[in-house]
Amino acid sequence: MASRITNRIAAKRDPKTIRRALDAIGMAFKVTWLPGMSRHPWLKPEKTDMRWLPINADIEMPEDTPMPLAVLDGIIEKASHRVLFDYCGCRVAYRCEDYPHEIGCLLMGDSALEGNPDVSHEVTVDEAKEIARKAVDAGLVPIIGKARIDNALFSIKDRHRLVTVCFCCECCCITRNIRHLPISKVEPLFPPLESVTIEVTDDCKGCGECAEHCYIEAITIKDKRAVISEYCRACGRCATVCPRDAIKVTLTDPDFVEKTIERIGTYVKYD
Repeated sequence: MASRITNRIAAKRDPKTIRRALDAIGMAFKVTWLPGMSRHPWLKPEKTDMRWLPINADIEMPEDTPMPLAVLDGIIEKASHRVLFDYCGCRVAYRCEDYPHEIGCLLMGDSALEGNPDVSHEVTVDEAKEIARKAVDAGLVPIIGKARIDNALFSIKDRHRLVTVCFCCECCCITRNIRHLPISKVEPLFPPLESVTIEVTDDCKGCGECAEHCYIEAITIKDKRAVISEYCRACGRCATVCPRDAIKVTLTDPDFVEKTIERIGTYVKYD
């Protein structure tokens, strides 16, 4: 099924075809409570470990600590191969009006070469870093790691040799469907970046801008103040859109880059 969908997409950038596939995946997340669904490979902790890299320029952190994007740079530099998809299927499918369609997923590792060459191409280290910066400048948040679902989406056999980087918008990205999972499933599969915290300060007046842009609906407004739930994955998008700068992003561990790269390396070989 996945290969047929991929071939049709390659033949023609068909929003309806892509959307049907993404809607079906969204439905799969919604019915995880049904007998047997919780054992699906997509939902096994040993098969998936994805985490968001906050792009906020004003992250509070120890002196001389690198920005979270250093995690992505480190894996780009070490990867055996880097393959960029020519467009984002999610933004094409949902006809995104706020973010660029031409920034697609970046796959890394030996298995990245098995992606459909009609809709992707191999890039250099510098080219991969350049597209990452272009994505961040456009307001897209990178999510990086091992995602079992991507083997199905890209018709690539799971050999634990594929790292995915998805440049996510809050309105279209398939990862927004994790809000349908119980928190007990979300935490091991999509953990927040180690040592990153998100805090609402007293400057908050409850305008709701952050809640509107939270892709997994982890923010609610109570008594004229934003409240962040345990579903928060610390992507930092809420802080970027807050008109009062009332949300603070803090990173406390100066060794988070090495620790994050090491953890991803326990799930997948990409160099």
